[in-house]
Amino acid sequence: MATPTPVRHAWRALIGLVAITAVLFGINALGVFAFGKSSWVPELALDLQGGTQIILEAKSEAGTQPTPEQMQQAVSIIRQRVDASGIGETDITTQAGNQIVVQLPGQADEETRDRIEKSAQMQLRAVLFTGAPATSFVGEDGEETPYPTPDPTLNATPTPSPTGGSDLAWVTEALYAKFLAYDCANAENDAADQPADQPLITCDADNASKYILGPVELDGSAINDATNGINSQNGQWAVNIVFDGEGTDIFGEISQRLFNLESPQNQFAFVLDGVVISAPSMNAVIVDGKPQITGNFDQETSKVLADQLKYGALPLSFEVQSSNSISATLGSQQLTIGLVAGLIGLALVAVYSLTVYRALGSVIIASLAVMGVLTYITLCILAWRMGFRLSLAGVAGLIVTIGFTADSFIVYFERIRDELRDGKSITSAVEDGWARAKRTIYISKSINILAAVVLYILADSTVKGFAFTLGLTTVIDVLIFILFTHPVLQLLARTRFFGGGHPLSGLDPTALGAVYRGRAQFRAPVPVAAKTAAERRSSRSRGEAERRQTIAERKLAEQRGDTRSAGEGEH
Repeated sequence: MATPTPVRHAWRALIGLVAITAVLFGINALGVFAFGKSSWVPELALDLQGGTQIILEAKSEAGTQPTPEQMQQAVSIIRQRVDASGIGETDITTQAGNQIVVQLPGQADEETRDRIEKSAQMQLRAVLFTGAPATSFVGEDGEETPYPTPDPTLNATPTPSPTGGSDLAWVTEALYAKFLAYDCANAENDAADQPADQPLITCDADNASKYILGPVELDGSAINDATNGINSQNGQWAVNIVFDGEGTDIFGEISQRLFNLESPQNQFAFVLDGVVISAPSMNAVIVDGKPQITGNFDQETSKVLADQLKYGALPLSFEVQSSNSISATLGSQQLTIGLVAGLIGLALVAVYSLTVYRALGSVIIASLAVMGVLTYITLCILAWRMGFRLSLAGVAGLIVTIGFTADSFIVYFERIRDELRDGKSITSAVEDGWARAKRTIYISKSINILAAVVLYILADSTVKGFAFTLGLTTVIDVLIFILFTHPVLQLLARTRFFGGGHPLSGLDPTALGAVYRGRAQFRAPVPVAAKTAAERRSSRSRGEAERRQTIAERKLAEQRGDTRSAGEGEH
């Protein structure tokens, strides 16, 4: 005899759930053992484990107080930089009118610190001259001699007056002497605050080359977007830049000028915090505002450059005032309280389920356990791939979901009981109850997800953790209902204990007040004197069930009783 179709579907769903769980654990194991970047414990946010605090102070060229608009723009850009590094649950605020406080969960690595601390304006300058970072030369005697300090009497005024950003008239005798003696490794040589309308002497990030650059012709605010990707022609990694309308026109004029010049004057330098991060040569006239930088990039280096270009357009320069480790504002005590609250909620749901639904309540407990496992491993993976960190608000979202999930179980089980009261067999009641209950459950879960999305978009960053965990667990809840709860009930309905309607199963048709059993098998009245002890107990159970019936159910039972009486009268 072939296995019934619902049973096959149930086993397929359960096997699919096991496969999904195995894949999730496999992904996290890959992150733990192969890449060394994941963990078997979800990452905690700043309010639960403490972290790193960096205070930046704004510096304006004229020494004036920055405007609130400038500070808010700077906060937005720094937040984008931090988000690009994959760190979640950060806290970035302003204080004292000219300071930005950046609080990061955990210990920030050097790369993340550099992203935040290197916060000067992005500048685009033409290359006038470039050379090795040497500060000495070999004399006639074969000995190495340092370049002398520039003579203050050397001419420092361009003659004739420069006519463009690539005019070599910018390179005066004094400037060239300063370039020769310029030491890239000397921390005192800070090129970040040099005037924008004057040439600049600086080096690249590795101190491998030093440059004389022309005045600023564009700044980072002209860059709308910057991404990394594969060059379709040579298959190598490249950085794609998109300028805004004004930037497109200016860059088009610059490209026309540089394209006809010899190296190094055909190069254009992107300068961040006074350091050249890229100085590509102009290989074509670009008038659409979408240049592409190619070179010896891999995926990581191209992404770093793209992020620097995209998020480097700060309206102010900043100086690091302090960088310290901070303790948790809520700490382990509050986390323990949250976990205890969650356990109490689970215990109450378990007690209620077993009291009202008897053995059927074990399905609720098992479903919540499976949901907990999937949620836990998902949070571990998200901490690795998205930088998600669990805050106290996120813990609250997980606890609230317990109630939402229990509510869905009640809808489903009560629908099954309604079908049993209507006289259907237990296997049919499970299938028909699911067909009707799932619509209500889907609508309810859709509203939860919609609320979570709106809350995540509109709420403050401190509430986003609640919205995220609420939406995540709601999706997992629906998955558990489809792949675990309903398939398990399909299988249990075919066992003797549940399928036979045992009084402790929670699916006893007699206790639920079923009007008839099977197909056209009505209950015949039995004289009170002829009733056995078992029948009297059954009668008491039916009386209890009748008290639980709704008005509509009682009217339906009365109508069926009248129909039965009419049928007996005809005989």
